Amino acid sequence: MVVKTRHWDRLGNGGLTFTELGFGGAPLGNLYRAISEDEAQAILNAAWDAGIRYFDTAPLYGFGLSETRLNRFLRGKPRDDYVLSTKVGRLLQAVPRGEFDDMGVWRDVPSRRQVFDYSHDGVMRSFEASLERLGVDRIDILYVHDLDLGYHRTQDALDAKTEKLMQGGYRALVELRDQDVIRAFGAGLDEWQPCQNLAERGDFDLFLLAGRYTLLEQEALETFLPLCEARGIGIVIGGPYNSGILASGAVAGAHYNYEPAPPWILEKVRAMESVCAAHGTPLHHAAFQFPLRHPAVVSVIPGAQSPRQVVSNLEASRAAVPDSLWRDLKAAGLMRPDAPF
Repeated sequence: MVVKTRHWDRLGNGGLTFTELGFGGAPLGNLYRAISEDEAQAILNAAWDAGIRYFDTAPLYGFGLSETRLNRFLRGKPRDDYVLSTKVGRLLQAVPRGEFDDMGVWRDVPSRRQVFDYSHDGVMRSFEASLERLGVDRIDILYVHDLDLGYHRTQDALDAKTEKLMQGGYRALVELRDQDVIRAFGAGLDEWQPCQNLAERGDFDLFLLAGRYTLLEQEALETFLPLCEARGIGIVIGGPYNSGILASGAVAGAHYNYEPAPPWILEKVRAMESVCAAHGTPLHHAAFQFPLRHPAVVSVIPGAQSPRQVVSNLEASRAAVPDSLWRDLKAAGLMRPDAPF
């Protein structure tokens, strides 16, 4: 099958070619439910057979499990045939079973303690450990992981971690890029404001923005996305379904931002479903296609916990959504007037 691609070359070094549909590797780390090795490989094989050639992972995902499962899958694949990204900012330390925090989301994973470390040495150690877990000789993109308020709780704590990065880890990323050990670096965050802060302070190439530029949330259009467009910074969109509700619709038990959806979100999604139905378009097709309308976006990477979900994502990536649908969503006050389509 054919998946459309987008070429990004901010640095003039040949750049990277992303498939518009990428693969988010968190489910490979047993996110919310444990999957077997055979299931994990079946999901990855379905992604490859669908034409997906951009794979994103992180040490956090299953405390190394996602990266090691990708190792098995990628072994033997021509290295120039795919784009691979992982993340830095955490180190994993082995601890006895029962002494680690699974964060309430990871199931049946290795016993590891996560330690935030945005220093020069921490970034280098994280990168080297990921190379070993992935079993590859290079990684295309390194994202600084979770440098946002949701993880660090207070603005003072976030500011301190950001300073640690800019005084140490950032230098490591620049060195790796200058030496062509990696092709690009950026940050993978859940909030657009700290992404903008980093973009204003350093020479970042790409941002993986999770859940903050979707049919439900478009505040990033105010200042962050225009800045990226002006500087040639690429955007990868994670969480295009806002933790599920834009895929499932406003059904009982639907989730938004990893929690049960509040009434006002359910009401808004019902209104969106009505507009989509009038145009013969499933809601999840519109939700996937919407971020791709922005010129800075290079790929959308929903997660998949089964081969069936891979096929569903593929169908959404290939869907033809009429311009009249976006106009009607705007007319109903369900999209920002300045959202490009």
